[in-house]
Amino acid sequence: MHLSRQARIQMAIFLVIALASLALMTVNYMKLPSKWFGIGHYSVTVDLPRAAGLYETSNVTYRGTEVGRVTAVHLSDAGVVAEMSLKSGINIPSDLQAQVHSQSAIGEQYIELLPRNATARPLRNGDVIAAKDTTVPPDINAVIDSVKTGLQAVPHNDLKTVVDESYTAVGGLGPQLSAIVKASTDLSIDARQNLDPMLSLIDNAKPVLDSQTKSSEAIAAWASNLATVTHELKAHDQAVNGVISTAGPALDETHQLVNRLQPVLPVLLANLDSVAQVGLDYHNDIEQILVYLPQLVAIEQGAMAANVNTRQPYRGAYLSFNLNLNLPPPCTTGYLPAQQVRNPSLVDSPDLPAGNLYCRVPQDSQFNVRGARNIPCETRPGKRAATVKECESDQNYVPLNDGMNWKGDPNATFSGQDVPQLPPGMPPQGSPAPPPIAAVLNNPATGAYTGPDGRPDLAQNAQKEKTWQSMLLPPTK
Repeated sequence: MHLSRQARIQMAIFLVIALASLALMTVNYMKLPSKWFGIGHYSVTVDLPRAAGLYETSNVTYRGTEVGRVTAVHLSDAGVVAEMSLKSGINIPSDLQAQVHSQSAIGEQYIELLPRNATARPLRNGDVIAAKDTTVPPDINAVIDSVKTGLQAVPHNDLKTVVDESYTAVGGLGPQLSAIVKASTDLSIDARQNLDPMLSLIDNAKPVLDSQTKSSEAIAAWASNLATVTHELKAHDQAVNGVISTAGPALDETHQLVNRLQPVLPVLLANLDSVAQVGLDYHNDIEQILVYLPQLVAIEQGAMAANVNTRQPYRGAYLSFNLNLNLPPPCTTGYLPAQQVRNPSLVDSPDLPAGNLYCRVPQDSQFNVRGARNIPCETRPGKRAATVKECESDQNYVPLNDGMNWKGDPNATFSGQDVPQLPPGMPPQGSPAPPPIAAVLNNPATGAYTGPDGRPDLAQNAQKEKTWQSMLLPPTK
């Protein structure tokens, strides 16, 4: 039979379409390359305690997505073995759990792969999932029998009451139940769209929950303390209300006080800072004073103890005065020479001599042991000096004499020994004018004399005869 050119072209097109359809059906629907040659798939075996309704061609899912099918289910010595054909190119962690689930109460079974460690190596061809890592659902027939047994155990009248009460509870709530169902559906859809973050949240929830379990005692103690606090607040409700009601005026008064103190408070704090710095430097001395203060008060009280419970009209302190003349002798080393000492009769007030005047005998001398030369340096422990500047310097104290006598030019204010000590850079001053000296003659017989001011001796009216014995006796009226 002779075919026209147009018929041959049509037959060729039909043949191409038929071959393409056959290839598409073979590859996509019949999956013959995968079944015959395993192309694009790899095989993994699952050990199950029982089949649990699983059958050949059952779906295999991973994170809610189909990743393969069950190719065979057969018995083994320990239970049931299910062979799965999984798609290549999808990395499924090998540290996982295979669970057999049912799509509904009476629906078909499928295997769900749940990873436990996302960083584990991927499954490979020939891997076996052990039975300890698998779970199967309970037998549906046993569940139905249990439900039937439970319903039969409930009295008929009580079951009717439950149904009636359920109708009363939900009757007429169709729109509300519909809204609940619709919201649940939307929630499920959103959860499916955010499946990976939800699975990550579930995987990471275990450490958080474990920490809550470990700290359950602390949480219980905190709750108990919180209950105690709330109970106290309830018991003292009026007091709490009073505090809240008066807190506003109190804060306002505080604000006004701060505003009034604002001009002077910075100055006061600045001054207190200086005082605090001094107290910080002299904290050892302050501590010693506070330590000795109780003992000093006790001694002062002991001086008054002799008059306790007595009828003496005048109560005073009992003290013992010992007359020690020139013991120890006064220190003159380091002061002005005797020729420059002012006359006690002078009443003017000239400027003090330049420099520092203090006893400058050796520090271990038995004279004037509490002098300025033995003041401990606060910032230099172990060192003693008369001035703060000398304490801060690297120079040690240098005494003038080995004893109590003046050495040097007696007619000069500043001898070669540099007394008094001058501040650095201050030139020595000239000698002041000698103090006025007056001399008068007295009557050897009477002892009377006339002073330089022309006034007679006040002793002229005293008794004329005086002996040393009379001086030891009290005066007579």
